[in-house]
Amino acid sequence: MSFTNFSVPYSIDERFKKRVAYFSMEFAVHQPLKIYSGGLGFLSGSHMRSAYELRQNLIGVGILWKYGYYDQARNQDQTLQVQWNEKIYNFLEDTGIKFQIDIHEHPVWVKAWYLNPETFKSAPLFLLSTDLPENDYVSQTITHRLYDANVATKVAQFILLGVGGAKLIDQLNFNPELYHLNEAHAISSAFYLYKKYGSAEEVKKRMVFTTHTPEEAGNEKHDIFLCEKMSYFCGMKLDDVRKLTGMEGDQFNHSLAALRFAKLANGVSQLHGEVSRKMWGKYQGICEIKAITNAQNWFYWSDKQLYNFMNENNPVGFDDRKTYLKKRAFDLVADQTGKLFNPRVFTIVWARRFAGYKRAELLTRDIERFERLLSSKKYPVQIIWAGKPYPVDYPAISDFNNLVHLSKRYDNVAVCTGYELGLSKRLKQASDLWLNNPRVPREASGTSGMTAAMNGAVNCSTNDGWICEFIHHGNNGFVVPPIDYENISVHEQDQYDLEKLYEILENQVLPLYYENHEVWRQINQNGMRDVRFQFDSNRMAQEYYEILYK
Repeated sequence: MSFTNFSVPYSIDERFKKRVAYFSMEFAVHQPLKIYSGGLGFLSGSHMRSAYELRQNLIGVGILWKYGYYDQARNQDQTLQVQWNEKIYNFLEDTGIKFQIDIHEHPVWVKAWYLNPETFKSAPLFLLSTDLPENDYVSQTITHRLYDANVATKVAQFILLGVGGAKLIDQLNFNPELYHLNEAHAISSAFYLYKKYGSAEEVKKRMVFTTHTPEEAGNEKHDIFLCEKMSYFCGMKLDDVRKLTGMEGDQFNHSLAALRFAKLANGVSQLHGEVSRKMWGKYQGICEIKAITNAQNWFYWSDKQLYNFMNENNPVGFDDRKTYLKKRAFDLVADQTGKLFNPRVFTIVWARRFAGYKRAELLTRDIERFERLLSSKKYPVQIIWAGKPYPVDYPAISDFNNLVHLSKRYDNVAVCTGYELGLSKRLKQASDLWLNNPRVPREASGTSGMTAAMNGAVNCSTNDGWICEFIHHGNNGFVVPPIDYENISVHEQDQYDLEKLYEILENQVLPLYYENHEVWRQINQNGMRDVRFQFDSNRMAQEYYEILYK
C-alpha cells in the first residue's frame, strides 16, 4: 500500500467528505492493542469505529506505546502490582515513513505504523514511535509509557503527538481541512502549523478542539521555560509565544492555548458544555465552546442476543440470556479471585478508572450499612470492583488495596485486576446494577454506564455528566436527586450521596429485583432502548461533522 499520497481506503459518504485528522493520546480500538488507559481512549476508540461505519473521511493519529499504560497484576497478598511488559503487534503495518523532529533542541527519529481499517473495523489509524535504534536511549523512552510520570518525558510525548503528528500528515500528503485535537495533548501542532502557514488566522481556520476536563486544576499545565527548552514551540522565541497565545506567568496552559488556537471547541456532555463555558469565560480570546455528548459504539459493545430477545418481546429468553452472561463473567471473576458468584443473585459492579473524585469505596464508608447490605438473607447481594489507578496515584492505589483487603472478609465481594476492554465488557454483562458515584460536577461525561446499559445493566448514579441527559429515575435507571452541591463541603456532599445511594438500593432497587422482576426487566429494557441511538457513537461522529467540522 502506498503512503505517499494517502487517502482513506474506502468509499466516502458524501455527507462526511471533509478531510479530518483526529489526534488523541490514547485509542481503545480493540483489546489486543493496548495503547489506552481509560475513558479518553474508550471514547476515541468508539469514535474511530463509528467513523468507519459511517464512511467518514477521517484518520486517527496516536502513539504506539511500547509498554502500554501498564499491566495490572497482583502482589503475593493480592494487592496491586504495576508491571511494564513489552507489547508486540503483528497486525500493525510498517508505513516505511521515518522523519525527524526536534525535542529538547535535538533531532529525534520518528517512525509511523499503520492500523488498517479492516483489521478491527475502524478508521485508518497512524501510530508514532521513537523506539528506534537510531535514537539515544532517552529519546527511545518517549514512547515507552502512556502518561509517563516524568515531567520532561510527558512534555516530549505531547511534542511527539502534536508536532510529530502534524509532520506525519505532511509526509502522507493527506492535506486535512481540519485538525481535531481530542484533549489538548497535541496543541504543539499549532506551533508547527503556525510556522507552516505564517499566521494564527490560518491555524485557526484548521483547528477544532474537544475538552474533557470540567475543572481548571485538571487541565495540563507545564513550566513555560521547560516547554521552550524542550522545543515545544518549534523554535519560536518565548516573547512571541506569549504574544501569540496570551500566556502570562510561568505556566503554559495547554487547554487555554487550544481554546485560543481553535476556531470551535466542544465539551463532552450538555452539562460539561455549560461548566466549560463558565470556567473558561473569564479568559480573553477563546473560541466558542459547544457541547457534543460522548457516546460509545453500539455495534462493538452491545450484546446482540439480549437486544433480539427484547425486540421479540421474549422475557424468558431475555432473562435466560442475562443469566448466561452473568455466569460466563463470573467464571472469569472466580479464576482471578477464587470467589464463585451466583448468577441468580443481584450483582452490583463498580468498574472504571480509579480516581479520587470517582469515589470507588463510597459504599464502604458506612461500614454497618455495608455489612447489612452484604449479609441480607431477604435480598442477597454480590459486589465486584475493578479498575486501574494511575500507577503513581498513591491515594487511588491505596483505595484499590483497601478494597482488596476488605474483600477477603466476604464471600460475596471481589476485586478484579486487568480492567481493559475485554474485562470491561464481561463485567458489564455480569452487572445487574452499574454503580457510578462521582462527585458532581467533576465527571465531564463518563461513558462506562452507556456500555453497561448496552449489556443489560441498570445504571445507578449521581447526577453528573451524560447521566443528566439519560436517566429518568425509576423508568430507565436510578439517580441520586441533585442538591446545590456548590454550596456544601466535600464531606457533606459525600455524606448526602452515600445516604441517598443506600436509600435507593434498600428501598427501591432490591425490592424491585427480587419482588417485582417484571418491572425490573422493564427498567432494564428501557435503558437498553434509550441508550441504543442517543448514546451510540454513530450519533456522536455524525454530530462532530454537523456541529464541530461544519
